[in-house]
Amino acid sequence: MSSDEVRHGVKLSSLDQEVFPDAGATKRDLLDYLEAVADRMLPELHDRPLSVVRVLRGQEPFMQKNLPKYTPDWVARQSLWADRSRREVSYGLANDVRTLIWFGNQRAIEYHVTLFRGDPTTGPTHLVLDLDPPEDGPFTLAIDAAKLVREALQADGLDGAVKTSGSKGLHVFVPLAPGQSTEDIAAATRAVAARAERIDPARGTTEFVKERRDGKVFLDSTRSGGGTVVCVYSPRNRPGAPVSFPVRWADLDGVKPSDFTVHTAPGLLADGDPWTEEMPEPFTLPADLVEEGHTIPIARVAAMHEGKRRAKAARESS
Repeated sequence: MSSDEVRHGVKLSSLDQEVFPDAGATKRDLLDYLEAVADRMLPELHDRPLSVVRVLRGQEPFMQKNLPKYTPDWVARQSLWADRSRREVSYGLANDVRTLIWFGNQRAIEYHVTLFRGDPTTGPTHLVLDLDPPEDGPFTLAIDAAKLVREALQADGLDGAVKTSGSKGLHVFVPLAPGQSTEDIAAATRAVAARAERIDPARGTTEFVKERRDGKVFLDSTRSGGGTVVCVYSPRNRPGAPVSFPVRWADLDGVKPSDFTVHTAPGLLADGDPWTEEMPEPFTLPADLVEEGHTIPIARVAAMHEGKRRAKAARESS
């Protein structure tokens, strides 16, 4: 079979090369996978500014936000101001299968999206908790933490869907009705994490500093505002080419990240889409959750200030 072909109007190349070291998959496998899940993945990507992790042969993986100059004119895009780099960034929008295949041909392995669609001022479409187990901990720790989060949500009349991150953790997504402010959503996310931690402090922690987590799962509430999260069904740059895959709550026990790869995931889906099937109707966040969240410092900011205080104390003591 030729290593070059055309799909959806995109000329492809080097299809029989391994897509990245230890992937156990060729570029053809990657494109076959993206094509197979496109009808489920594209609705989640639609109109969300896209950052991709690319792995070019002989180079280290890198995150690409700004579209390269050679990007075809037919790739939809959105310009956003980046405070950190003090410039406009032209993000791609993967709104159709042609664009998705083009990114795959560019060796874009991972697809990270904003939580808002289109205009950032419309706010996040979901509240997201990122459950990050310790490096050497079993995946069952993340599963237990997801159950804590769901218990905290349901105690306030909320619910969500869960997916593997494609790495070592899980993501819980709670769909939100429009018209809620980014600040209130971020606050509510902090409150959900704090409430989950209170249910069982031995299993989950909101401690931002990794060295202080004592083997617990980090209930990361910082995926809000301008943050990004790996898109459902996105492959990951990990050995074996795993993917971020939705799991029904009833099936969560016994799951492990390696169950879902570019080779196995399409067959597991059959004709269904567990992500949309498990996702409840959008919620308006309860006032008590928002109010509590506004009393909780942002984890990253609190850790930064504490680091500065410790450094100052160390300088003064010496």
